[in-house]
Amino acid sequence: MLDINKIMFEIYKEKYSGQYKVVYFTELNDHTRETEIGKALSGDHIYDGFIKEFKKDDAKQIIEHLLDQMNDGEELTSEDIEAALRIHMPASV
Repeated sequence: MLDINKIMFEIYKEKYSGQYKVVYFTELNDHTRETEIGKALSGDHIYDGFIKEFKKDDAKQIIEHLLDQMNDGEELTSEDIEAALRIHMPASV
């Protein structure tokens, strides 16, 4: 069973546009679920994990900043992404 106190997400790179994107799986509704999951699955996986529901807006701002950096050509590793989000990640997933 999925813990309702955390949000599952994935950062991926779209194949056609080359843009880095994020999808928050646990926030998808019935109308967008198939489309958004399909986009993520057809892209190149970069990073996935969980952020805490508490102060999720702060974590999402960090993720948007990371996406901006990557879309501007900066190469970030999984370790870079995790370090930026560490305080917003649940202790155990």
